[in-house]
Amino acid sequence: MINHKIIDYIFTSASIQRWNDYPRMVELVELDKQAHKFVIAYFIAKLEDDINYTHLIEAGIFEFLRRVVVTDIRPDVFRNALQKKSKEINAWVIEKLHDSIKDIDGGNFLKKFQEYLENPEMYKKERFINKAASYLATKWEFSIVYQTSAFLNDVEDVKKSVEEELEDYYELIGVRKIALNKKLSKIVDLSGRLRFQKRWSQTPRIPETSVLGHMLIVALFGYFYSLDVNACDKRLQNNFYTALFHDLPEALTRDIISPVKYCVDDLSEIISEYEIIKIEDDIMPNVPEKIKEEFSYLLGLYDGVKDEFLDKINEDGIKIVTGGLASYNVDKYNAIDGQALKQCDKLSAFIEASLSISHGIKSKELVNGKKEIIKTLKTVQDVDFKEIATKIDLAFGTTGQTQVRMDFE
Repeated sequence: MINHKIIDYIFTSASIQRWNDYPRMVELVELDKQAHKFVIAYFIAKLEDDINYTHLIEAGIFEFLRRVVVTDIRPDVFRNALQKKSKEINAWVIEKLHDSIKDIDGGNFLKKFQEYLENPEMYKKERFINKAASYLATKWEFSIVYQTSAFLNDVEDVKKSVEEELEDYYELIGVRKIALNKKLSKIVDLSGRLRFQKRWSQTPRIPETSVLGHMLIVALFGYFYSLDVNACDKRLQNNFYTALFHDLPEALTRDIISPVKYCVDDLSEIISEYEIIKIEDDIMPNVPEKIKEEFSYLLGLYDGVKDEFLDKINEDGIKIVTGGLASYNVDKYNAIDGQALKQCDKLSAFIEASLSISHGIKSKELVNGKKEIIKTLKTVQDVDFKEIATKIDLAFGTTGQTQVRMDFE
């Protein structure tokens, strides 16, 4: 499904500083910006017609991976360089990423990635939406940077440039609604605030990841899992977006770690009930009417409860499925691999701990967290998440295989 090399690239983006030539009141990193972009792109696309959401997802992933490779080049310089040396730059990107992605989906992922970089007409409308979403995420970041940079003599020029770039995308209904501070802009703000909530907040960790960044990582894992099990388009799309939004309510309730949730009988149920109230009061009223039912399904709401990590289909009503979704791998069933996404969520948490330990930050919380998480990883539709975690951990280990195995005991 994935290997430690692509994991390295994905998590490297959590250490890539944005706006690092400007004073910032908070840390802004590439992973969070990319996650925000995917969220915004979803809502923009839902207000347009004839969008292929698999293409939208893949275009976003391809741009994300390219950006991680060329991170040292400032965006304006990069755009200028692409106009003159696009073939050479794209070839270099493929060369850098080749070993990390060559085996994904039997080589098809690499083939599509290369074609995307070489052919600007590929996924044209979806590419345009992703660019618009990227600029909106950048504009949202700059509103933070601007607060501490007003004394710099070029900041007004940057502000003007950011605003002018957005004008190129005003043909998109969603862009206009967000720019005019309509209801949709509240969803953009709400999701953006998740970058300020840090995962594993009670222990030092390198690299730090936010709740927003974590949501994208789980979505990427969900996408790669979907490729591995040959999921149909609708199932792949549902898996990606269910994972992308799975922690969105935490913008209203904060990230509550599992030991706290389950330390008192029925506390997790009380928290879940409160989440539903906050979703209904503060999120759903700002979601476009035409997609409320779909968005509610992606959030895991049904029959007055919330659980995004159950296998389900949505054909003439939501049905929970037991025994796997292999028999429902057709678009009409609108399936979601909830159990697999739960494993993707756990795998992300495991890697967060493992990476930090490999960087020398080895607190008891991280070591114990790894021990507990590995116990809960299992096989879903022939994808062995425990084996994936073990291989990744061995690749990241700095003290050798013996020490890593001791951590699992």
